[in-house]
Amino acid sequence: MPVPEQSTGKERAAERLRKVSQNFFLHIHDPRLFPDSLSPLSTMGLGVILASLFIVQLTTGMLLMVHYTPSVDTAYFSVKEIIFYVPGGRVFRNIHRWSAHAMVFVTFLHLFRTFYKGSYYGSRRTNWVIGVVLLLVVMMMSFSGYLLPWDQLAFWAVTIGSNIAASFREFTDLLGITGHINPGGFFRKILIGGQEVSQATLTRFFTLHVMILPVTLLVLIGYHFWRIRKAGGLARPLDGDISSPDQIPAWPTAFWAEVSIFLTVVAMLLVVGMLADAPLKTIANPNFPENPAKSPWYLLGIQEIVSYSAFAGGFVIPLLFITFLIYIPWFDPDGSAHQGVWFGGKNGLKVTWLSALIGAMIPIVLIVLSIFIKSPGTQGSSLNILLTMVLNPGTLSVIGYFIWTGMVRKATSSRRLTVLALFTAFMMGWTIFMIIGIWFRGENWQLGI
Repeated sequence: MPVPEQSTGKERAAERLRKVSQNFFLHIHDPRLFPDSLSPLSTMGLGVILASLFIVQLTTGMLLMVHYTPSVDTAYFSVKEIIFYVPGGRVFRNIHRWSAHAMVFVTFLHLFRTFYKGSYYGSRRTNWVIGVVLLLVVMMMSFSGYLLPWDQLAFWAVTIGSNIAASFREFTDLLGITGHINPGGFFRKILIGGQEVSQATLTRFFTLHVMILPVTLLVLIGYHFWRIRKAGGLARPLDGDISSPDQIPAWPTAFWAEVSIFLTVVAMLLVVGMLADAPLKTIANPNFPENPAKSPWYLLGIQEIVSYSAFAGGFVIPLLFITFLIYIPWFDPDGSAHQGVWFGGKNGLKVTWLSALIGAMIPIVLIVLSIFIKSPGTQGSSLNILLTMVLNPGTLSVIGYFIWTGMVRKATSSRRLTVLALFTAFMMGWTIFMIIGIWFRGENWQLGI
């Protein structure tokens, strides 16, 4: 009987390399993972959940697109046809709508997890910036789809969003140069394709929603995954040996974990899609505004601040916060000891709780005070307009957050704790303003407390 040939070490290595090179899953994962990368408490599976939601969005979106007509004359009725006549159309539309909202929400959660676990140091700083851009693209994709049903809710939500885009005009009006240079009007026209929401807007939003933004998101997600793989997998505490025997084979352990998350997401969306109908009001009527007219929930924090000062709320504060988000890895470049550790340790957790409390209390107090102390208003002198830009709950909250952050910086001399304080306060403030806009604003944008 012939004796089977024994493979050499080089042959076994070549065979392993061949298997890895032919396995797509192992192109986006290291062949072996640390247990921390598979821990639900460490990652919460948020990246996989986001990828699952995106797949659901693409699938249901393509099914809906077959029956949808992007015309102001027929869009609304094509949506009604999907709901009442297309087999399974109501469920698919519901899943598409709720998964879009879920995708925005989970993207924020993913940003929080990445930040609070310090996953932006060293070679990961580029991926952090990509993550911030991904958040903006996801919000734009959701917002662009908001108009497509062409009902009252969609029409006036996008109208409010376009007014936010034009908020720079308050500043040019103050300078008296709007007739010569009008960036606010330019931004608004770029967004909606004209002076008001119309067929040009619907065509523009449809193109963005079904072509430009999904492709952009797909490219960014692919690059995001590649950067994670290049950085050695998910961020973890730097106290373990890279060749630790505790590592787990990615295939098939991580594969089945991710498949189970995907199936769970699909099952939950299917249940929600059967039980909760996506809203569809009467057909859009430009002559009959919604009262109150509200933007999508993720923009209501901005809309609330804009109601105090268009320029501060619609331009200065959002730009300031996005700049801060992008700049975080460069402001806190040397804290790799905190990488993979929730809040960077006990001191970080304490600062986070205090910052959350302060971040919530400052806008609440200022909003209550604004009920009794009226702002100078935007009518009249330039001084009144300027004072309103500064003396409003949104701007004063931001000033308060910077003062608090300065106190943390002075007391701790820690850049990690400083960014924890400012990030947490900003996010908590945005959440408070969003909650006020969702539940406490009634007709004529009156505060009902």
